[in-house]
Amino acid sequence: MRKFMLAGFALVVTFGLTLAGEVEFLKYDKEKKELTVKEDGKEATYKITDDTKVKRGDKDAKLPNILKFFEEKAKEGAKFEITVDKDKKAIIELKLPGKK
Repeated sequence: MRKFMLAGFALVVTFGLTLAGEVEFLKYDKEKKELTVKEDGKEATYKITDDTKVKRGDKDAKLPNILKFFEEKAKEGAKFEITVDKDKKAIIELKLPGKK
């Protein structure tokens, strides 16, 4: 019984470290590699690392292409999904909508 309780506790703790959700684009800082988004009505800034996974629709995408998109073409208010590590304030995965 104790093993099940410890396993449940570990699951709850692990769940709190990563969260996914839809956000709105606000700005991207190329120098710091930081993405500022609006989530739940609040502004938040997250680091983009070399380990950040990116997808465009259902397909894998290349991080440099997505960063270039944020620099040049992304419009404020554009919606996409991110999965973040709240402790490190870093983006684990970024999912943009597919091209039309």
